Amino acid sequence: MRARGLVKTFAAPQGPVRAVRGIDLDITPGETVALLGPNGAGKTTTIDMLLGLSKADRGDVSLFGMSPGDAVRAGLVGAMPQTGGLLRDLSVRELVAMMASLYPRPLDVDEVLRLTGLRAVAGQRTQKLSGGQTQRTRVAVALVGNPGLLVLDEPTAALDVEARRAFWATMRTFASRGKTVLFATHYLEEADANADRVVLLAAGRVVADGPPNEIKARVGSHTIKATLPGVGTDELMRLPGVTGAERHGEAVVLICSDSDAAIRQLLAAYPLARHIEITGAGLEEAFVQLTGGDEGNAEVAVDDRSSGAEELGR
Repeated sequence: MRARGLVKTFAAPQGPVRAVRGIDLDITPGETVALLGPNGAGKTTTIDMLLGLSKADRGDVSLFGMSPGDAVRAGLVGAMPQTGGLLRDLSVRELVAMMASLYPRPLDVDEVLRLTGLRAVAGQRTQKLSGGQTQRTRVAVALVGNPGLLVLDEPTAALDVEARRAFWATMRTFASRGKTVLFATHYLEEADANADRVVLLAAGRVVADGPPNEIKARVGSHTIKATLPGVGTDELMRLPGVTGAERHGEAVVLICSDSDAAIRQLLAAYPLARHIEITGAGLEEAFVQLTGGDEGNAEVAVDDRSSGAEELGR
């Protein structure tokens, strides 16, 4: 998959609004890629353009060497949008089988029902499904065509913890066959645990792109956690390399620009400190720092000198 210079503008009462402001993206076969960003960053708009559901004002998209529309018609792309319902008055099996009949090389219906955890409700009418069962059925509909590229927008939004774990086991099985998975999610821990690569959007632009460990390394901070009663945060802030200190009962949490210097001085000054943990920055911390720390930043209109339009992340 290849996207170059994607720009998308929408009309709004306050003037033209640019939701996507020049996105370049290359995804190779077999990758599992997470598309992350605060509300209004342009994730859904980008996905719509990649799928051909929305036409870019500028830029182009190529899927398997062809246009998105041609790739979809060839059965090479499966998708589960953020919103959408199921056809009523069909059983789950009937719906999945009907969708399979539309593709040239579909997966076996029973295999898809097994992969998505739907065998127990295969005979149930779609309008009788719970929220989680409906979401799994939508995944099955996207999977059954055996696409080379699977695009998912907030795929686990209605799932409980156990169902989310089962969903990602299904995705790992699917990706292990050389398939490509692109998903947008608000669950940062899912991206950290399951994505080979993270593309981080803010205000309609790519602000970071790489494996989760590289994205986290860009933040550069570490956290020291220790049990240390009776020491104030003001004292701890004076330790070398410490940029922030919090107390939670008997435990302290130190944010460090230099954890090596901080831990050496901590142990020298407070030898009774115990249960010490040192961890690198998490994806959530990287997300906050790289996107400006405020979802509203993506939603503030700014003057666009080149086009005369106001820009707003979507």
